Amino acid sequence: MSRRRTEPSAGARGPRRWAVLVLRIAVVAAVYYGSARLGLMQQLVRGQVTPLWPPTGIAVVGLLLWGVRMWPGVAVGAFLVNLAIGPSILPVVAIAAGNTIAPVCACLLLRHVGFRPELDRLRDALALVFLGALGGMLVSATVGSAVLVAAGAVPAGDFWRTWSVWWTGDAMGVLVIAPLLLAARAYRWPRGVPPLRRAEAAALLVCTLLVAGVATRSGLGLLFLVFPVLIWAAFRFRLAGAAPCAAVVSLIAVVAGADAVGPFAGHTLLATMVTLQAFNGSVALTALLLAATITERDRSRQETEQVCRRLSAALDRLAAGGIAPWAPAPPRGRDPS
Repeated sequence: MSRRRTEPSAGARGPRRWAVLVLRIAVVAAVYYGSARLGLMQQLVRGQVTPLWPPTGIAVVGLLLWGVRMWPGVAVGAFLVNLAIGPSILPVVAIAAGNTIAPVCACLLLRHVGFRPELDRLRDALALVFLGALGGMLVSATVGSAVLVAAGAVPAGDFWRTWSVWWTGDAMGVLVIAPLLLAARAYRWPRGVPPLRRAEAAALLVCTLLVAGVATRSGLGLLFLVFPVLIWAAFRFRLAGAAPCAAVVSLIAVVAGADAVGPFAGHTLLATMVTLQAFNGSVALTALLLAATITERDRSRQETEQVCRRLSAALDRLAAGGIAPWAPAPPRGRDPS
């Protein structure tokens, strides 16, 4: 006796689809709010402008994976965060609007250039850095800083100081958090990994922590020491190793910049943010571009090997049929005999 699988009716699929949509929006709002509270622990201006704003990376990833229709979750999360720290209700609404428009613009720009969340192409890494982080976050920094100045919460002379910290924080949120989430989404725990490979991964993590700590806390200008570690991570572990290592280095650098120690000591806030942005941007570029380039190379090599195997199999079949594939074809035309 066969059982027929019953498909849900169109009337049942509609409410279920709406329930999934509402649930995803709620998840985006909750994660945005929770990560924002963590980001505010490093605030530098007026208790709400921080050099690392993780919610922007979460918002961009949510919009890329689940669609631009997730924007209400971003808006709700941004409004709830700023409600407790904003000057008044109207500036809070304006700041929340800027915080929502920025990741939406970043998502639309990335989609326009054909961005793939797998980050397995060089163009994807470049697009995430320059369009998703550095370009898209200009909106939130400009809107937020202008609103604080207009509301009297920040003096007009501090506009660029506030803007630099705001833009650095939002851009760092995309550069640090987005690749990490995208790498975790595509990662599959490998089976049968040799113990030596596991030991190498553990050594890479320890070296990243030690080197980043020394480079960002020493006054000798040793920031360049982190790049060999990033190259090691990208060559040996691809995006799965490069993204976490870049995130660790950037987080340690943000903390050092907020504490004004090492290479960030003795500078104005604007100079510190420029230095921090340049360093973390170089870290993200090095890690993501190398990982994407190596992944592209591996894929091209696999495709070439597949074509060679198919061609070899086709030649073997021709030879088995008594046809020499390398023999010249007989001339066309009438037989003179």
